[in-house]
Amino acid sequence: MRRKNSALSSVYLVAVFLVLYAPIFFLVYYSFNSGGDMHQFDKFTLQWYKELFHDTRLLIIVLNTLVIALLSAAISTILGVLGALAIRSVRKRKTKNALLSLNNVLIVSPDVIIGASFLILFTMIGLKLGFFSVLLSHIAFSVPIVVIMVLPKLQEMSPSLLDAARDLGASRWDVLSKVVIPYITPGIFAGFFLALTYSLDDFAVTFFVTGNGFSTLSVEIYSLARRGISLNINALSTLLFLFTMVLVVGYYFITQRNARNGMGAGK
Repeated sequence: MRRKNSALSSVYLVAVFLVLYAPIFFLVYYSFNSGGDMHQFDKFTLQWYKELFHDTRLLIIVLNTLVIALLSAAISTILGVLGALAIRSVRKRKTKNALLSLNNVLIVSPDVIIGASFLILFTMIGLKLGFFSVLLSHIAFSVPIVVIMVLPKLQEMSPSLLDAARDLGASRWDVLSKVVIPYITPGIFAGFFLALTYSLDDFAVTFFVTGNGFSTLSVEIYSLARRGISLNINALSTLLFLFTMVLVVGYYFITQRNARNGMGAGK
């Protein structure tokens, strides 16, 4: 029975991974096709990648995307850590639950609703759509993600650890910088990387708040796809996928190193 269940689980996992990754590998495969379409592979070429790197407008869009992603991830990480600390310090359970519910609104709300809301808000306050509107919206939907990643680490931390630091004469800043922050570092890294990937991948919210003359990769890929099938889209999507994979692998190694350091400290 156990072998049968194990075999069924393996088949299920293989099927899931095929459904998820087969289209991506299909896209990557045809990004090297010299034939110019996705119907028949002619021969290997790097033509589409060369065209991308010679496209000045696209390089500017890539730079815009990376700047927005890094800035929004960094700022939302700082705000998210402060928010998690504030929620953790609340004593009343009802108040804490209310704050958590408000924090989760942006996570569970449809992206279209969030994007439309930001568009209405920026229009009402007279903020010109462009770099700052995209940055502010990315920070707004990334902060709750960071809070969700950091708060469990804070809840795992024993109050006796903080009491011991205070008994040894540590100030509030020392407790925060030398005890709390090092303890929740894995959650901070997780929140930062998630905020970064969400910003890189976001389309719906960004589509609403971008103005003329400013764009990100997700919006640009959408506009290219609407013009018709082009292997430039394959090449661009492949590079974006590889960059995301590098982030995921980097996050994995960082968490593994932190886990080993934590075990070493425990010994």
